Order: sequence, then structure tokens, then C-alpha cells
Amino acid sequence: MNKKRWIAVGIAAGLLLATSLVAVPDAKTELTSHMTDSQLSEVVINERDDNQKIALLQLDGTIGPTESAGLFGSEGYNHDFFMSQLKAIEGDETVKGVLLEVNTPGGGVYESAEIARELTKIQKDRKIPLYVSMKNMAASGGYYVSAKADKIFATEETMTGSIGVIMTGLNMSEFFDKIGFKDETVKSGQFKDIGSSTRKWTKEERDVLQKNIDSSYNRFVKLVAEGRGMSEEAVKKIADGRIYDGQQAKENGLVDELGYPDEALEALRKEHKLRDASVISYDNTNNSFAKSLGGNWLSSAINQLTGFKSQSPLNQSLMPKEEVSPLEMMYLYGGE
Repeated sequence: MNKKRWIAVGIAAGLLLATSLVAVPDAKTELTSHMTDSQLSEVVINERDDNQKIALLQLDGTIGPTESAGLFGSEGYNHDFFMSQLKAIEGDETVKGVLLEVNTPGGGVYESAEIARELTKIQKDRKIPLYVSMKNMAASGGYYVSAKADKIFATEETMTGSIGVIMTGLNMSEFFDKIGFKDETVKSGQFKDIGSSTRKWTKEERDVLQKNIDSSYNRFVKLVAEGRGMSEEAVKKIADGRIYDGQQAKENGLVDELGYPDEALEALRKEHKLRDASVISYDNTNNSFAKSLGGNWLSSAINQLTGFKSQSPLNQSLMPKEEVSPLEMMYLYGGE
């Protein structure tokens, strides 16, 4: 290893040492935030009556499983953090209403369903109103998590809808035929390598995948029908995957009002007697930098700084591996 790489390793090791010397937040910080049992910090946005609060949630970015963050954290959607906020609301009797700001093209089928399930539990178990304010985009999975809200706001510029399911993959079989590559797979059953990118798909395989898509689509339609008080037949007429702007969505019964987040908040206050409620949000105190003391970021940092690469067969192979990018059903606008 040359001199530059040794220097890089030293820098990474120094960063690890520095994390152990990070100061505990001072008393002033503690006065402006409240620590919850789930390692969340409650941030007061508008202080009024502490005995009744409106929780402001922000769903921003593509919905998906939480991925390991970089050295100093990462921007974008964090599923674990978002779900922990929902759990905090479930256990806080002083939260009397929820305003969910949505700005996402959608994402994973599982994660979208998990969010929608927890939001419904809050509405039913806590018996508190849930209002949604759609911002730039609330498409596909973004609409899925919004559909059962007590009231949905969107702006005229909002892109929403895209009700449907998509599964995308890259098939390189013809390219491989031209350069002389041949797929050689040993499998236990006809469909074990379904969706392979290295050979042509059969009609039977397409039928299997389409049935999965149709099943997930029907669940999506049913949820929208229940949330919007529409028949499933009526939903299917507008649920062909197309997107709508806010005005079109309102005309089709997908949103209730045109307005921005501040207008949605004002409506929530007025319509549910929450004029005196404080508005709070949550901060993730258990962030990636703090967790790094017990994590594996140092090895990743060293790899990035020194140029070391994993010697696993996965990184060395020139052939695409099915396990790298498996076919996945998504509630996602525009594919992957």
C-alpha cells in the first residue's frame, strides 16, 4: 500500500476517534427538544398548548427500505425513521391531529403498504384526523399512502395519480447472442429463474408475473375505493397508470381541496377545533454519524478513500447477476 493510502487510512481512523469525543448536547438544546422513547427528538415548530399537538410528518423521496448511510448521513427517504415517527404518534396521547406532507414518486410495494397500515391504525386506534398535503409529486405509492386520509390537499401544480403497479427489468439476451454469451442455469423448477436478464422470457413466465401485478393492482384499487368512497369500477376507470395535476385529480375525486401545506394546516385546525394546538415534528437523534461508533462505516470509508474494492465474485464478474437487481413490484411513477 503506497504512502497516500496509508495517509487516507490514518484520516479515517482519526474520524473514528473524533466520534468518541463528540460532546453531549448542552442544557439549552435539551430545553428546545423532547426525547422520546424511540430515540426521536420532538421539535416544536409552533408552540401553543403543549397538551394538544399536531404532528407534522414529511414523506420526501422514493419510498423504499432504509439503506446504510454514508459517513455523515444521507439525504432522502429513511423508512426506519419514518416508521418510528408513526410509532411515536401512536403512543402520544397529546397528539390530536396529523398533517402529512407528501413529495414522492412512490416506491416499494411493501414499504408503501406498511406506511398505509400504520396511518390507518393511528386514525382508528387514536381516533385523530389525518390530513395530507401533496407537494410537487404524490404519485403511485405516494397516492397509496394518502388515499385513506380524512382530507387530501394538492396544488394545481402537483403531479399525482399514477395508480398502478410496475415491474421493470433489463433483458440483454439478444446482445449476448450477438457476442457469443450463453445463459447456463441449473434450476429446480420451470420458474426458478423467472425474469432472467440473460435469456428470452417465455409466455408462461410473463403470465405468472402479470398475475402478480394484477393481484397487487387490485389491492391498490380496493384501498383507493375505500379511502375515497368510490366503487372499484369507478377507480379502475381512472387508474390506468396516468398522472394527473391537482385540478384534474380534484375533478376525478382523488383529492378534496386545492391548497398548499399552510392551507391544509389551517383547515385541520379549524375543522377539528385545534386552534390552540402546538405544531411539532420529529428529528432523528439516532443518526448515522452517532450509530457509526457501532457500525461498519469505517471500513466503507477506508475503501472509498484508499480505492480498495471488495474482491468478492460479485464485483469481479463481467456478467450481470440476477441477485444484484431482482424483479420487484413497485408502486412507482416512471419505473426505476
